[in-house]
Amino acid sequence: MAQTGGREIVLDILLELSKQSEYSNILIAAVLDKYDYLDGREKAFIKRVSEGTIERRIQIDYVLEQFSKVPVRKMKPLIRELLRMSVYQILFMDKVPDAAVCNEAVKLAKKRGFQPLQGYVNGVLRTVVRKKEEIVYPDRLQTYREYLSVCYSTPAWLVEHLCAAYGEEQCEIILQAYLGREAVTVRLQETLEEKDKQRLMEAWRQAGAEVTAHPYLPYAVEVRGSDGIRSLEGYAQGMFAVQDVSSMLVVEAAGIRPGDIVVDVCAAPGGKALHAAAKLAGTGRVIACDVSEHKTDRIEENRRRLRMDHVSVMVRDARVRDEELVGIADVLLVDVPCSGLGVIGKKQDIKYRVTKESLTEIVELQKEIVTNVVQYLKPEGIMMYSTCTMNPQENEEMTGWICQEYGMETVSMAHAMPEELCEMAARGYLQLLPGIHPTDGFFMAKLRKRG
Repeated sequence: MAQTGGREIVLDILLELSKQSEYSNILIAAVLDKYDYLDGREKAFIKRVSEGTIERRIQIDYVLEQFSKVPVRKMKPLIRELLRMSVYQILFMDKVPDAAVCNEAVKLAKKRGFQPLQGYVNGVLRTVVRKKEEIVYPDRLQTYREYLSVCYSTPAWLVEHLCAAYGEEQCEIILQAYLGREAVTVRLQETLEEKDKQRLMEAWRQAGAEVTAHPYLPYAVEVRGSDGIRSLEGYAQGMFAVQDVSSMLVVEAAGIRPGDIVVDVCAAPGGKALHAAAKLAGTGRVIACDVSEHKTDRIEENRRRLRMDHVSVMVRDARVRDEELVGIADVLLVDVPCSGLGVIGKKQDIKYRVTKESLTEIVELQKEIVTNVVQYLKPEGIMMYSTCTMNPQENEEMTGWICQEYGMETVSMAHAMPEELCEMAARGYLQLLPGIHPTDGFFMAKLRKRG
């Protein structure tokens, strides 16, 4: 079990995240790299408590409001995060003794200069321990949407949005999926022979990972419980890439042919661009662009590891016309910045950062990007428009707007899809939903530029 050192690291992570300076998945990964010398159990504890406290924040605060005389919003920031992480352990981590949680929280309050509040911290936490079986949550039958908001720790406006778009039943399935422990999905290089794929997956199992083939694509594999993707056999040799299946399906649906020129205008970290390069098998060219060196450095790192020499990586703002790219693309990949509602399971703090207003604001940026990059297509060229969200304004409505404004037409993607998706994909666009489909929440549309 983790001692105070691990808990103090968690506390610092939560305090930093409260400033909204970085997304949780990036910050937690950076902190674990910094403390790489810790043993595997300690790092697993830090990751679990950090991620769990973030994803369950609304439910935890609901519980604290029942047992604390001080409202959560009025607590000192350090005390607030200390209580949140402690309540998470009490409610959701059976293997951590409740007494140890309380004692370590009191010690940590003192160590960090809050000795006068030790009694308060101890009193609140011991009351939660004593009465945790008596906690009263919103009634599922009487106040269903409030129940969804509290028990799945999702802002009330977002529950309303998902219910309006997909109905209450599907909304709850989506919220359940957000709280599921996410697998990492990898794309095995399609050039690997079957025996090499099987040998690689067996090596991962021997290293303690749970490895399962994904039902949608023969080269997609789900990995759970590994010590880190970089530590897996074959990573350094470029035998696989981290990429969600939804992203892989975009490249499958694009219908890339030998010799094509593929332009990816919002490419970081490079999953689709490098997958497209693999499809080209040494022919044609892929041009992968993104807005900053920080982003293109990530593409370049993956390009070198995967040994994709016919990929050009360039810093470009997708809103600004690049004369060299005008009219050259057989396939244009446009994975626009979006509200990110489809990847909350991987980046839990998205649900606290995105707002109802921002769903509308992001559409204007998307239109600005599309208006510029549509010029890069050849006549009869294919645009693959995609987002990692579930917001009709950014998805179906945007697809309709692109077709109307720029003379595009939807093209069936059924030929590239697993059987269960064929009927939907035949429309030329497809919305994937977490919990309903074994992927991120993701939207894609295949659009042809009329000659």
